[in-house]
Amino acid sequence: MEWKGRRQSDNVEDLRGFGGGFGSRGGGFRIPIGGGGARGGGLGIGGIVMILIVCWITGINPLTLLSEGGMELPGTQQETASGTPANDETKAFVRTVLAETEDTWNNVFKANGAEYHEPALVLFSGQVQSACGFASSASGPFYCPQDRKVYLDTAFFRQLDQQFDAAGDFAEAYVVAHEVGHHVQNLLGVLPRFNEARKRMSEVEANQMSVRVELQADCFAGVWGKQTDQKGLLQGGDLEEALNAAQQIGDDTLQKRSQGYVVPESFNHGTSQQRVAWFKRGFDTGDMKACDTFSSPI
Repeated sequence: MEWKGRRQSDNVEDLRGFGGGFGSRGGGFRIPIGGGGARGGGLGIGGIVMILIVCWITGINPLTLLSEGGMELPGTQQETASGTPANDETKAFVRTVLAETEDTWNNVFKANGAEYHEPALVLFSGQVQSACGFASSASGPFYCPQDRKVYLDTAFFRQLDQQFDAAGDFAEAYVVAHEVGHHVQNLLGVLPRFNEARKRMSEVEANQMSVRVELQADCFAGVWGKQTDQKGLLQGGDLEEALNAAQQIGDDTLQKRSQGYVVPESFNHGTSQQRVAWFKRGFDTGDMKACDTFSSPI
């Protein structure tokens, strides 16, 4: 993807290196990353409390024990002397992709006689507090409708490459565009209607509706991809990178990878085939109206 030298969005908040607060996570719409629960090797709250008690008795600096135990603490990521996270190119990339989504959706909304309100994108490391509650990087990227912000720990890009075999800058751009797609749904009233309706649904029914919500966000990401391609920004293999990313994070593929079998009634993002198909529909048509996953077979 030809992204360097292009406009970068000012709607990015960089909280990397700052710890988030504690609370309960709810209401966010995220990229699924499988596995669930705490990451292997991490310390729970009980373990941290025990270390603090030992350090209080012995006088040892708790940071020493925590770092020797392999725990990454908020604010301990590699930074430059100025305190800015060292991977500034990643931030520049995210700001550029966000700017491209702004251009796309401002144009689409204007063409339909509406005004697009741009979301903010929050970069964080490890954990973050949003209006939807507390979240860790284990949750994956997510959109919070309450504060209209996309949340992204850029370490997910490395995970996308190393764990999911979905390398490439356009695969990473797809992730951002998908979460922005949820913001578009929020502005259109899709998310508020879904959140209200699922209060009266069973878990299985809510999962089925969630799949349609997520596939529409994939389709919206494809619409953005089409406009990006029309600008001449896509390079050979870029589209394949995005389609491969959609393939690798389908519910069936993630469940097979993590547990060896699939449970279709638990799907809440869509199968690999569905995710690829709806991204491609958005990309092929470039038309937001082609993304009606609620009245179309999926």
